Amino acid sequence: MYPEFFHIGPFAIRAYGVMLTISFMLGVYYIYRMSSKYKIDFNPLLTIAYIMIFGGVAGARLFYVIFHLGEFKDNWTSSFNPFQSGQFGIQGLNMYGGIVAAVILSYLYIRKKNLPLWKIFDIFAPTIGIGLMFTRVGCFLNGCCFGIPTELPWGISFPEGSIPHYVFGTAHIHPAQIYSSLYGLLLFVVLHWRLKHKIFDAQVVALLFMIESVFRYLIENVRYYESEMKFSLMGMESTYNQLISLALFITGLTIYIIQYRKHRRQSHPTASL
Repeated sequence: MYPEFFHIGPFAIRAYGVMLTISFMLGVYYIYRMSSKYKIDFNPLLTIAYIMIFGGVAGARLFYVIFHLGEFKDNWTSSFNPFQSGQFGIQGLNMYGGIVAAVILSYLYIRKKNLPLWKIFDIFAPTIGIGLMFTRVGCFLNGCCFGIPTELPWGISFPEGSIPHYVFGTAHIHPAQIYSSLYGLLLFVVLHWRLKHKIFDAQVVALLFMIESVFRYLIENVRYYESEMKFSLMGMESTYNQLISLALFITGLTIYIIQYRKHRRQSHPTASL
């Protein structure tokens, strides 16, 4: 665990922020390369990238606050004020809140500029893998998004003073952040390959939604969550992220089916006659 790399005056350069910046820069470079390959103007794509990162962070923070209202009831300004206790930064983000906000805001911009929606979403889809690969390393260094106790040989323990140590002490826990980081690498490889060989527009982003939802549903079983993030339904305990995962999978599958049928009609116009 190494949450802070160094200080510039009173401001700490935090590991998560550095990893987020690296993932953004690599994601923008990837978009630049793909825009050239697919002959799409890079300038609006760069604007979309900024919309996604800033809108995503805002959405991630909003979702976190919604699910942790008790944390802020005595100090509501701390829910959005990045300057606290002599430090700069906001701790507490919900990834799915970021994805929802990023997708909605990007969609509105793309429609306003009359850009090819699915072509652009397909190009951006692999960058989610890049983001996960680096930001989850940031989570590991920060000591957040950690797992539950395990007896597996690769279980790890966090040092005193960290949140995992506060919750589980010296018990060995799943390195859930590393699982997610490795998954991000694999996700990027799969989606990049599919982008180069895609059959129809929206295929890549639809696969992203389905693959991500399955992984997130499974990883929730080894991640630690506060009681605020859990609920019971018909005697079964689940997390809100698992509920969102189900909705995400259905969305991805619906997009895939609709776009595939559209592609079939365009490729074989007499097929339905």
